[in-house]
Amino acid sequence: MTNVFWACAFVLACILFHRFGLPRLKRFDAANVARIAQQERDKADTNAHFRHALDVADEQVEAVQEIKTGDITGYLFEAQMFATRDEAEEMRARRVGVVARRFYEELPVALMSQSDVRSPLSARERASSRWKRTIH
Repeated sequence: MTNVFWACAFVLACILFHRFGLPRLKRFDAANVARIAQQERDKADTNAHFRHALDVADEQVEAVQEIKTGDITGYLFEAQMFATRDEAEEMRARRVGVVARRFYEELPVALMSQSDVRSPLSARERASSRWKRTIH
């Protein structure tokens, strides 16, 4: 009788995996295929590094938050309230641009600071560690 229970449990586990696990694996695989295709396109694109710098900067800047108080909706970005989402998103886009620009301003210094001994940090990590200044 225990073999029947184990067989039922195995069949149930397979059904659950097919129902819930397989779609997640397919999405993961699709994301990897898209990433690899993008990398192949980036090899031919001379401006791909700008897009990558903007993507990294976009990850580092906080998102705009919607705050509702009663009937009034405000938008918060870096402790500053905005009346419309467009104003807040414009300020966020400016901030992303500043972070990306700062990376390119400090990259030559980070690359030139390499000595004979290799640092465990990459040039991007050394440049990003200097991003202490803010837009304000």
